[in-house]
Amino acid sequence: MWRLWLLFDPRRVLIALFTFLFGLALLIHFILLSTDKFNWLDGAKKTKAATVQVEAPPKG
Repeated sequence: MWRLWLLFDPRRVLIALFTFLFGLALLIHFILLSTDKFNWLDGAKKTKAATVQVEAPPKG
């Protein structure tokens, strides 16, 4: 494993890794912000629940 670090500069590899992970985190957060369910800034949009009217059976 140590020979692998002789081929690559550890500072460059770590900077590239952190840059990639930061970009991936931004992408995931913006995707979540674009959905109605997971948008924590605007809150979940309230949808009106369908109402069902139940009538009692006729007596007799």
